[in-house]
Amino acid sequence: MEPKQALICLYGLNGAGKTNILEAISLLVPGRGLRAQPFSVLARLNGAGPWAVAAEIDMPTGDVKLGTSYDQSLGENSRKVSIDGQLQKSSGTLSTYLKMLWLTPALDRLFMGSGSERRRFFDRMVSSFNEAHAGHVSTFEKLMRERNALLQDYAPDRAWLSTLETQMAEQAIAIAVARNEAATVLARHFASGAAQGPFPWGVLQLHGEIEDLVAHKPAVQAEDEYAMILHDSRGADRAQNRTLKGPHRTDFSVQHGPKSTPAELCSTGEQKALLIGLVLAQARAAKEILGASPMLLLDEVAAHLDGERRRGLFAALDELGTQAWMTGTDENLFEAAGNHASRFEVIDGNVRLK
Repeated sequence: MEPKQALICLYGLNGAGKTNILEAISLLVPGRGLRAQPFSVLARLNGAGPWAVAAEIDMPTGDVKLGTSYDQSLGENSRKVSIDGQLQKSSGTLSTYLKMLWLTPALDRLFMGSGSERRRFFDRMVSSFNEAHAGHVSTFEKLMRERNALLQDYAPDRAWLSTLETQMAEQAIAIAVARNEAATVLARHFASGAAQGPFPWGVLQLHGEIEDLVAHKPAVQAEDEYAMILHDSRGADRAQNRTLKGPHRTDFSVQHGPKSTPAELCSTGEQKALLIGLVLAQARAAKEILGASPMLLLDEVAAHLDGERRRGLFAALDELGTQAWMTGTDENLFEAAGNHASRFEVIDGNVRLK
């Protein structure tokens, strides 16, 4: 499958396999993919179990072959990754070659859902600006789990606790700095009403104790202060069996600009439009900083948009020049994309060029 245009439209009946294609593509970046499922459940139902995804990426420096695969011997949360046939130590290397952001129907209620889901969504946006961000988040979470387990010991090793807290502080400050930098540029693009076209402009605010700390103090001082916060909260954290303060508690909020209304109080349609507007703003911001927008995976993105917003979406994607993969049940949903899009019909997992 080799699309000729930057906009790729996949259409077919429900259950035909359109989202599976997007999920396969999403595994070409670090993380657990579009639906954040354990790798063990991504294999074909009643199949042999292993799976693999491969793609050839056209880079400014030449073509690069990316590959990732899974088999049961790896455990449900581990996979193999190769670059030009060379096995890599982790999936983090993939971020050097591809930046990606996606929208799924499950995210339509993002503003009404949990803070953890919003945080994961925001961190994916940050990762499109900062290649190291996902690694810092992963390392912090691993250290935090180790600290939480150690705190449950009857007589925990205090020296090891201090070491873990120092390392957590280093990762936490790196995470917070990257988030603040991304939020600043993203908020500027999101608040630009003229650039949003038929999608509402909005106000984005980041809410996090560690992000506030690094916004007002040098990084070294912020590290020391957060390490002390961790030290002083050992008793409370032990009682709760979790770390109560840190970048894992950060959230963000969005306000509908024209209406001055918090996103969570907007209608379902307005929330969808705000979410698409936020993604478009992020793509413009990344293009400004990196010279290229991230690849976009937009599952069922056009189904609940009126004709004006569909036209506006396709025009915005075309202007960005990014590769965008979109799915829908009806080819007519993509009519306004004209000859700027490649159209593929998906039937029982098979793809056919229209």
